[in-house]
Amino acid sequence: MATPEEHAAHNTAAKKRILSDIKEHGFHVALFNGDGYSPSFAYTIGLYRNFGYPELICFGFGLDLLHSVLWEGKRLLDKYPQPDQSIGYPNFLEGFDVRLVTVDASRYQDYFGYAAWFYQSWDFPALQIVWPDKQAFYPWNEGFNSDWKAAQPLLDRDHDFKFPEDRKLGVYTTRQVLEGSPILRVSHETDGDWQFLCDTTNDVADVKIVCLEHIIEKDPSVNELFQLNYGWTAWRESVEDDWETWEEPEENAEDSGQ
Repeated sequence: MATPEEHAAHNTAAKKRILSDIKEHGFHVALFNGDGYSPSFAYTIGLYRNFGYPELICFGFGLDLLHSVLWEGKRLLDKYPQPDQSIGYPNFLEGFDVRLVTVDASRYQDYFGYAAWFYQSWDFPALQIVWPDKQAFYPWNEGFNSDWKAAQPLLDRDHDFKFPEDRKLGVYTTRQVLEGSPILRVSHETDGDWQFLCDTTNDVADVKIVCLEHIIEKDPSVNELFQLNYGWTAWRESVEDDWETWEEPEENAEDSGQ
């Protein structure tokens, strides 16, 4: 994990690059690597101010391809400044169409931090470039490749459930949580299991399995942890406090018998 000093230095360098690219090209492409759980993504900054276009965001490809996709998206907006969201735009990705959907403003804070810094507000339009699978199915179509679902969150819908997993995924909790105790600790295990705990019991008899959707219905603030990576834990003292996160240390070779 980066130190606060390293994080500050990164932010300073990133902001300089954003301003430089916008001055030279009219917009900047902000690129973010995936972490093994959350997908890679990229978005534009400056299209709205300099061209009157919505900013663009896309998920799931390598960074070089994401950079190319957003440049191609800008060329698409040059031709169609108000693109039709009910149709696909052909041959955008080596013979495949893409679709454009409006990003709901409730999702801006999840992804568009540097854009908000540039505009000094969240008041700008944004479109998501959505790509199909190899059978030309989109994520909202029955038959879309389920292995690719997590690579491309849809930012125009499901604002009440941000996790990439299925709503019916079984997760661990406690009897006390189901009876009303607050969730104070959330663990995302390296094998993908989730635990939503109240920190009031260590009794195995209190462990329950429920669907992830039920947990979020009980405590919508858990949605804030939809990007919690494998092997990480979040904790708070009370429901009024912000979540703090940390990565659980791996067992050393001697302890694990390796």
